[in-house]
Amino acid sequence: MRIIPGRWFYITIVIMILITIQGCKNEKVQYPEGTIAAVNGEVITQDNLDTEMAMARQQFAGMDQLDEEQLTKIREDILDNLISRRVLYQESKKKGIAIDYSPVEERLSEIKKQFPMENGFENMLDKIKLTEDALKTQLLEGMTIQKLIEQEVINNLKISDEDTKAYYNEHTDLFKQPEKMKASHILVKAQSEDGESVRAEALKKIKGIQQELKEGGDFAELAKKYSDCPSGANGGDLGYFGPGQTVPPFEEAAFALKQGEISDIVETSYGYHLIKAGDRQPEVITKFEDIKEKLAQYLKQTKIEEEVQKYIEELKAKAKIEKFLSEAKKQDVTE
Repeated sequence: MRIIPGRWFYITIVIMILITIQGCKNEKVQYPEGTIAAVNGEVITQDNLDTEMAMARQQFAGMDQLDEEQLTKIREDILDNLISRRVLYQESKKKGIAIDYSPVEERLSEIKKQFPMENGFENMLDKIKLTEDALKTQLLEGMTIQKLIEQEVINNLKISDEDTKAYYNEHTDLFKQPEKMKASHILVKAQSEDGESVRAEALKKIKGIQQELKEGGDFAELAKKYSDCPSGANGGDLGYFGPGQTVPPFEEAAFALKQGEISDIVETSYGYHLIKAGDRQPEVITKFEDIKEKLAQYLKQTKIEEEVQKYIEELKAKAKIEKFLSEAKKQDVTE
């Protein structure tokens, strides 16, 4: 009997095709060895992470004292930063944003000037395992990303006078200038580690100076003659200071004085003091007009940081991001 292809034959073919397609979809993408993340199929490698870690070590010497848990957190943060940069650069290419090489060469020249010693620039690149061409690529990508952020975020941000005024009115405490006073002092050094005999001698000396003041001695002249503080050369003048700018016992005694009054002997961690109160400036609130421009700049910068982060998160939400850091060697350049 001759079999004639019909409806069931075509259904079978369609099913086979669908199974084949599904199999392709489920097949895991094979990335090159050393891949620790992929952004829309574009890989980030262990070498990329090692370079960033090496840069971080150059900037923050204290990293050598961190434990493995802290270093792991830094690696994760750096990887997230690499992913963010990759997402932004991909978006800049979608937007058709391009930077020519002239500003890149200018920036590279500026960087080289920071290493005046012979081979200093080359040695720096060697330490962070980066070639000059790779550095140029990083600079180009960074400038392109900056142009994207300016175009898509910064240029659209406006901080109005009303916004600035509203912030000022809601945060008046931030613009208060606390009461200040001017004072002079005479110091006879006597620290806790000096021992009882040294401290007793210092106390005896300050009492003698106090007696000279009571007998009509000039405070400034006695400060020049006896004070162990560098201010003694200026008659003990400390200039203006406000709360929190001196040690508590000194501050408490000074602010309790009326202008022209001289304190009793005051003991601090520095030794023994005699304090003479000078002029006072009452607490004032900086006027809006005097702070308006700086405040507007601060608010805009804060808003930029918020909006840039929001923009990055939106791009990342639309991107296919895969992380394999836990599968990769968690190492970094330490030499």
